[in-house]
Amino acid sequence: MPQKPWPEQAFNFGFFFFAYYGFIGIFSPYASLYFAHRGMTAPEIGVLMSLMQVMRIFGPNLWGWVADRSGQRVGVLRMTALAATVVFTGMFFGQTFAQFFMVMVAINAFTSAQGPLSEALMLSAMRGDLTHYGRLRLWGSIGFIVAVTLGGEVLDWRGVTLVPWLGWAMLGLVLLAALRMRETVPTAPAQALPSVMAILRQREVMAFFASSFLMIAAHASLYVFLSLYLAQLGYSKTMIGLLWSLGVVAEIGFFYYQAPLFRRYGVRALLLASLLMAVARFLIIGTGAQSLPWLLAAQLLHAGTFGTHHSACVMRMQRWFSGPLQASGQALYISISYGLGGTIGGLLMSLCWDRFGAASVFVAAALMSLLGLAAAVLSFRWQSFPPVSR
Repeated sequence: MPQKPWPEQAFNFGFFFFAYYGFIGIFSPYASLYFAHRGMTAPEIGVLMSLMQVMRIFGPNLWGWVADRSGQRVGVLRMTALAATVVFTGMFFGQTFAQFFMVMVAINAFTSAQGPLSEALMLSAMRGDLTHYGRLRLWGSIGFIVAVTLGGEVLDWRGVTLVPWLGWAMLGLVLLAALRMRETVPTAPAQALPSVMAILRQREVMAFFASSFLMIAAHASLYVFLSLYLAQLGYSKTMIGLLWSLGVVAEIGFFYYQAPLFRRYGVRALLLASLLMAVARFLIIGTGAQSLPWLLAAQLLHAGTFGTHHSACVMRMQRWFSGPLQASGQALYISISYGLGGTIGGLLMSLCWDRFGAASVFVAAALMSLLGLAAAVLSFRWQSFPPVSR
């Protein structure tokens, strides 16, 4: 079979993902340390960090709607990248909780748009052929692991006061990558946008979003509590960092080889398999994390529970949200799954931790994944109905 050509802007997409997720790799793990250095209390830090998820509920939908209505996705991406870089300077000058709260709202209002907008641009450039999707998307994973590793070394060497400088530098790279982007010329003449609400009312679509919501809510157990749980079990900080890195390396491996896997097994089989792997992964962590071999196996499953699930969801959404609704579809996916799912999942996991103990968090995550699997099965069962015409 001849090798299919790469998208025209393949370098630009890979560069953007590397920079954007590199910023996440600096800011998500280390911002809390900076806030503590500036005198914020633990509850205040919890509120400030939760804004990264909360703003994902609103930001992507707003900017996705603007991008699709205006037809200027690159323009909106550049504007949000510039605005994020400007408002991030508030991190240098903030003194009080209220000041940092306003800065975090502003930063995340703009950065929350950049992931879905960049994915929408890449999907439009690919024109339905996702052969190279994984090998471009993996640069985000590489950017994250490089940033979190080197950032930790730099902060150990020079102190957490460098967190804003590192974050600002990565946002500068994001802006540079956005300035390199070009708008994809549409293949079809302009036409009236289909109704997003009409698509959302289809029961197969509702079941799909319910499944993705439950899956990301379940993953809040990892992002919020895994490090604390492993520390309680006696794992060193070095080992915890290596375990996180192992998961990201497994994810990169999947993205690199995903094209032949999807050709062979299809979206349905791999999406359902990713949800089933999540059930197994969370049960292993909740009941067998004392065993390092079992924990290593659980982290390797990150290739399925994140890498496979994310790619399968992106491909699945092409059934309903392609062409002029590309940005809106990606925005809805981020808002419902990572915004609502991540926020509500984190709150529910906190209740489990307080009332039933640390292990119960991961048992609850396994149950959420199982419910997500049931919703995904229903979505595929109901898809025999034709999609809304465009």
